[in-house]
Amino acid sequence: MVSIKVSAAGKPIALARGLPMVVELSGKQLEDATVADVKSAIAKKYPGFYFDRQKITLKDSKNTLDDDITLKVAGVAEGGELSVKDLGPQMSWKTIFLVEYAGPLFIHPVIYYFPEIFYGGPVQHSMLQRYVLAFVMLHFAKRELETLFVHRFSHATMPFMNIFKNSAHYHLGSGLALAYSVYSPVYGAASPYIRGTVRNDPLYIQAGAAIWLFSEISNLITHIKLRNLRPAGSRKRAIPQGYGFNLVSVPNYFFEFLGWLVIATLTGSYAAWIFLVIATYQMYVWAVKKHRAYRKEFGSDYPRDRKAMFPFIA
Repeated sequence: MVSIKVSAAGKPIALARGLPMVVELSGKQLEDATVADVKSAIAKKYPGFYFDRQKITLKDSKNTLDDDITLKVAGVAEGGELSVKDLGPQMSWKTIFLVEYAGPLFIHPVIYYFPEIFYGGPVQHSMLQRYVLAFVMLHFAKRELETLFVHRFSHATMPFMNIFKNSAHYHLGSGLALAYSVYSPVYGAASPYIRGTVRNDPLYIQAGAAIWLFSEISNLITHIKLRNLRPAGSRKRAIPQGYGFNLVSVPNYFFEFLGWLVIATLTGSYAAWIFLVIATYQMYVWAVKKHRAYRKEFGSDYPRDRKAMFPFIA
């Protein structure tokens, strides 16, 4: 049996006022007892302080211990001490993704099909507007399906408050702002901004649609490749290879960028360009972080000529 003391990191935890406590793991040794076992024991005693709210660290350390690491590997001795911190209310990644992607799926058709509410009168929609609606609806429908059937998440949950921040990015940026801009009379069939210009040229629009479709299919392929790297229920990690991965560490972000670039270029909408800049900046920050993590984890085995997000550039 393993006996470990667990105390609160910093201020007392309202959901576990009995801390510090001694966790006894019957039938376990330091070699096979894991951090997850300790979390489960804490949650059993304090049900409100559930598993995913807990952050376990070594005493006087801020570095999170992974759930599957054994106490021996973590450097904990028999009778040793761990610290636990309350991460606050949590929500599953899958739920947050489903909510944030649902926003544009609702907002775009409402503004497109009920222009009288938003512009004070009907709008004779142009070919460009019809294509943009199709792009957005297919893109976010794809994302919802990927969330349900493709993605495997490294962590089960994220802080509950993230749902508001993440949703604002999509509901306001690629949702309300983009829809209100692109479905307005400015982009209508009778508008001088559209009539007689390249924005009403079927060849121009269909060429953009071909690039957009390529980017969406490519994005899906990279997501499937990432899924196949990690078997269900496993934390196994490997170097991704093929279809974009030989050029950049996160080609899924590059293809995402390419799809939104098509919409911004076809429409010339300020809302589309602003969303593209904000989204690309955030994806690039994440890409660099992921790129550095790959290099740190795999060392000399990781291809040195790969860039983070943009092939041959950065």
